[in-house]
Amino acid sequence: MPKSRIRKKADYTPPAAKQTTALKLTSRAWVAPVMLALFLIGLAWIVVFYVTDGKLPIDDLGNWNIVVGFGFIAAGFGVSTQWK
Repeated sequence: MPKSRIRKKADYTPPAAKQTTALKLTSRAWVAPVMLALFLIGLAWIVVFYVTDGKLPIDDLGNWNIVVGFGFIAAGFGVSTQWK
């Protein structure tokens, strides 16, 4: 019985190197200070409201002052999504 031919495998050729494009990263140095400032303003707003028995920061808002404080905190979380 004749012997079958042995096929030669081609040598490994690595794929061509991809050229990387330089990404322009803008400075996000403003994010952390703004985020922390919004957190602290919101916290201070709520604390001042409770300490003054609702007389400050804005008397006419009443219990809506709590919503304003949490609004500042929520805005801080919104800004935090921009942090890299």
